[in-house]
Amino acid sequence: MVKSNTLDASTLQSLTGQFKGAVILPDDDGYDEARSVWNGMIDRHPALVARPLDNGDVIAAVNFAREHDLLVSVRGGGHNVAGHATNDGGIVIDLSSMKAIEVDADRRIARVEGGATWGEVDAATQVHGLATPGGVFSRTGVAGLTLGGGLGWLRNTYGLSCDNLVAADVVTAGGRLVHASATENSDLLWGLRGGGGNFGVVTRFEFQLHPVGPDVMFVFVFHDGRTAEDMQRAVRLYRDFCATAPDEVGTIMFLGQVPPDEHFPEELHRKPFAAFGGLYVGPVEEGKKVLQPLLDFGTPLLDFSGVMPYVEVQQAFDADYPDGLRYYWKSLNLTRLDDDAIERIVEHARQQPSPFSTTDLWHVGGAMTRPGPDDSAFFGREAAFMLNPEANWIDAADDDANVQWVRRFVAAMAPFSDGSRYLNFAGFQEEGDAMMQASFGAHYARLEALKRRYDPDNLFRLNQNIKP
Repeated sequence: MVKSNTLDASTLQSLTGQFKGAVILPDDDGYDEARSVWNGMIDRHPALVARPLDNGDVIAAVNFAREHDLLVSVRGGGHNVAGHATNDGGIVIDLSSMKAIEVDADRRIARVEGGATWGEVDAATQVHGLATPGGVFSRTGVAGLTLGGGLGWLRNTYGLSCDNLVAADVVTAGGRLVHASATENSDLLWGLRGGGGNFGVVTRFEFQLHPVGPDVMFVFVFHDGRTAEDMQRAVRLYRDFCATAPDEVGTIMFLGQVPPDEHFPEELHRKPFAAFGGLYVGPVEEGKKVLQPLLDFGTPLLDFSGVMPYVEVQQAFDADYPDGLRYYWKSLNLTRLDDDAIERIVEHARQQPSPFSTTDLWHVGGAMTRPGPDDSAFFGREAAFMLNPEANWIDAADDDANVQWVRRFVAAMAPFSDGSRYLNFAGFQEEGDAMMQASFGAHYARLEALKRRYDPDNLFRLNQNIKP
């Protein structure tokens, strides 16, 4: 293992002599930008950042890392909260130069290289009135979100991102390029559907597309949450709404404070709120009727709802998550959302130290719940809701207060959960193997065997790691 963040010239030559893309070193212009990631808590100094142009470059970078015992980060969008896209003293395989997107509208298939973001995919597919389930933040990388599952607005209608992954090209730890599909290396495809980045560098994803938009009905409304009772009533309404909502509806509920920034009226800054977000996939007039109960809950503080292009819905939260803010997010799959659970959620939500934080509730239903254990490695389909306290703040002096708020919150909700998490929101994965085993459940043993086959030495360990 390289302990410093420098490599000697002869060692580097074994990579640069065969690498067509850029190799960025600590003394190079652009190094600080290349090593940085979205989460401002992460400040690491890799020995080099390699930006491949094609599969051959990725193979060369993987072989170089293996032969020189380097810690490996694979960077897609760089938006993983845990900061896996960079490291100290190792190599970052940065796929940001591999962003090609091909759309086969007749077959409803999109082929997407590993450095693309969801905003880029949506822009390409919406030309044809098509989409595949992505996240809710357009600058999220396709790779990390998909490999971790991929919850977004379309989850109840068309499933998770990983459910729509029909094939992939992967560079394994041994430096081989393999294709995974239903008919070729199908075990690997199963593992890529929610098993994290454990099995190699995915250089190309192939997704199933579905008719969406271009215009959709979207609800994004903030209601007054000045008292605990106000918030509890809002969560109960959300729970009851989700119980009968059709599969065409994807929703998230948020508890928090109106952030003190220019996107919100100054007179509302720091006011507690209970907000509903909801997308209807289908005719907009029908969507208005179905989503109306979320608007009728009370007199809104703010209402950004309306008919809008799907690509705008996918960008609705972009301003709320700027590069360099400090982020610590965790999650817990809730098996029930009864009144006792709601009371405890509201109690902890109202203790958030930062006005930029929120407590999010994601309904689990519809198409997300239908795949069986042989369809994907993703675990958590039996949950009723996914709880996601997300701490977002500015000052490093406030790190401890915000991290502890999230940890106390998640610990307090344990009685309402089976202990599993959505691993794209897993803090810094500080619970280690126990968390991975709980979060993959009955799938863990099969994933462990797959890891032994494709990465027996755990070269790819900066991820939702399964030790071989």
